[in-house]
Amino acid sequence: MKKLLLVALAAIGGFLVYRQIQADRAEQDLWTEATDSVPSSGADA
Repeated sequence: MKKLLLVALAAIGGFLVYRQIQADRAEQDLWTEATDSVPSSGADA
């Protein structure tokens, strides 16, 4: 029974870490998009 509880807690912990990594990656992508220089396609026209 203790092993099952330990496995369940490890799975929940892994899921929470995964969600945090995904949230951090999404925030980094948002900042990259917001602070990226304006693409020059069509600006010379």
